[in-house]
Amino acid sequence: MKIIVDAMGGDNAPAALVRGALEAHKIHGVDILLVGRTADILRVVEDCGEKTLPAGVEIKDAPEVVEISDPPATAFKKKKNSSLTIGLTLVRDGVGDAFVSAGSTGALLSGATLVVKRIRGVRRAAMGPVLPTATGKMILCDCGANAVCNPEDLLQFAYLGSYYAKRVLKIDNPRVGLLNIGAEEEKGDPLRHDAYALLRKAAEANRIQFIGNIEGSDAMLGGADVVVTDGFTGNVMLKSVEGTGKFFLRELKRLFLTNPKTKIAAAMLKGDLTDMKKALDPSEVGGTPFLGVSKPVIKAHGSSNARAVCNAILRAKEYAESGFIDDVEKNVGLMKIGRP
Repeated sequence: MKIIVDAMGGDNAPAALVRGALEAHKIHGVDILLVGRTADILRVVEDCGEKTLPAGVEIKDAPEVVEISDPPATAFKKKKNSSLTIGLTLVRDGVGDAFVSAGSTGALLSGATLVVKRIRGVRRAAMGPVLPTATGKMILCDCGANAVCNPEDLLQFAYLGSYYAKRVLKIDNPRVGLLNIGAEEEKGDPLRHDAYALLRKAAEANRIQFIGNIEGSDAMLGGADVVVTDGFTGNVMLKSVEGTGKFFLRELKRLFLTNPKTKIAAAMLKGDLTDMKKALDPSEVGGTPFLGVSKPVIKAHGSSNARAVCNAILRAKEYAESGFIDDVEKNVGLMKIGRP
């Protein structure tokens, strides 16, 4: 298994990307192809105490860098020698099994769509982050790739999320919920009404397990395994969940440092608090896949540290091994149900 890593993408590049990639190579046994400015990459490798590249780690020189300020839709075209463009081309050509980048989300999505390309029959690629819930995990689809959607897009997101939940999260019959402002069928705007009808029809054909509308609060309590929405609403929910987690942990830390009694309680609960922090820490997830792209492309958070990059590479490995893309390719005909 070889994972291609954009060593120049993200706020902490190349240090975090190279360190995380070396850690993933050591811990998870994957081969690594680092794409970026060779001199910069080797400098980080030396800082890690390595005089030479470890066996199974390679460098592909890429002199240009896609900056966050570059126009997302055209950056990968204008900078053909960038680490992002070259990395996407390499995974398209089968040089590696997956591509990981912490660079510009918009440029990565545009490049993945136009260089690697979508699976034939998939209308739009979607971002599908995995979030912790009170009972396990759920996938949120979409969370930002498509701000404006139509009902057919949400139908395909439901299929993509279901296949991912089956293959990667190992959920046999994932429950699909449509994110809405209420659980009743009549709630929501025209997009939600039309999407509900399409999802219900797919459920009646026994192609997905659609459980109806779901509110954000119920989703976080484990009410569904796949939560379907447009990218605008999904991104608001994702950022709200992340912000709430950070706020909760900050307040909990403040509480436990209030006086000697609470400090003793904190020491007694240290292990449990560590587990809670991990569950709420985006770095533990590492990266989000672009579902519907013909090869595994993983978006790591722009501020990823080495641990987050290591976990993103693990997610890429799991995704590449899962058989998800094969499932979508074989069943894409089922994802084209017209309006009822």
